[in-house]
Amino acid sequence: MKLYHRQFGQERGGRPLVLLHGLLGSLVNWQRIARRLGKEYRVLVPDLRNHGRSPHDPDVSYPALAGDVLELLDEQGLEQAVLVGHSMGGKTAMSLALEHPDRVERLAVVDIAPVTYGGRLALLLDALLGLPLDEIDNRRHADELLARRVTDKAVRDHMLQNLQRTDAGWRWRNNLRALRDGLDVISAFPAYPDGTTYSGRTLFIRGGRSSYIEPEHLPRIHQLFPEVEVVDVPGAGHWVHAEQPEAFLNVLQGFLPAPV
Repeated sequence: MKLYHRQFGQERGGRPLVLLHGLLGSLVNWQRIARRLGKEYRVLVPDLRNHGRSPHDPDVSYPALAGDVLELLDEQGLEQAVLVGHSMGGKTAMSLALEHPDRVERLAVVDIAPVTYGGRLALLLDALLGLPLDEIDNRRHADELLARRVTDKAVRDHMLQNLQRTDAGWRWRNNLRALRDGLDVISAFPAYPDGTTYSGRTLFIRGGRSSYIEPEHLPRIHQLFPEVEVVDVPGAGHWVHAEQPEAFLNVLQGFLPAPV
């Protein structure tokens, strides 16, 4: 699948980084970070399948998502890249590193573990699917309607970035139906054969206020990624790079290889 993407920094020749967004996000979530990193690196930021401006498909599995990113690397003529992925994008990056370790120079995973999560997003997706698009007058009205089921204003603002007005009325950029139908797959992580590892340098960045990477997840992380370091960003929840961008950048830049 050909992913829609943007590029920041050097067009050619710079050390490549690929930034992958989370569920119900888009490349817009990474733009602030991408501009900063683009001062020294060649930064590619795609919309993953069923998100943003990329194509829709009922297959939401991580091997499929990882294959899309691999196709992007091939299209750009990149033998290797540093992968940085948040949440669902982190699981995508982990899958690509485990399946094609020779294509991943280093791996940074933001606030997600290679485990199954339960019950976190079904209600949110149901609320988005239940929004009466044909009744919406404007974005403020959409926010008021969504607030009946989603009380957190920050979450609503994040979700409503994906709502757009078209000639036929309001529509979601995301393929919400496929994401809801495949939520069990998205919430899980592929069961790779015993002995599967990615031995390259790996960084897990954990939000200090987040519960997505718990102590009981660490053995599985170390098993799959033996050269791993886990670093906390104090004061950050799940959206680490959005909530504490400077602290996040300090941690990430200390891990990245030197620019070419």
